[in-house]
Amino acid sequence: MVYLNYNNLDAETQTRLLEVSKEDVEHRIGNDLKAYAIENHLDYDTLLGEEAIKNLYSYHYVFNI
Repeated sequence: MVYLNYNNLDAETQTRLLEVSKEDVEHRIGNDLKAYAIENHLDYDTLLGEEAIKNLYSYHYVFNI
């Protein structure tokens, strides 16, 4: 679960969440993603960013008000 303060959903927090998601994706499927990028001549960082955004929807958020 990701615990967030409802009053602090600024750009910095969103960037931090995206970085955490990128690390999570890279840890789970990084090698497969790199192989896919090489095989299909795609940019790895772009694929990682897209997968990280998709991954954000799988988190469970708890908002503290």
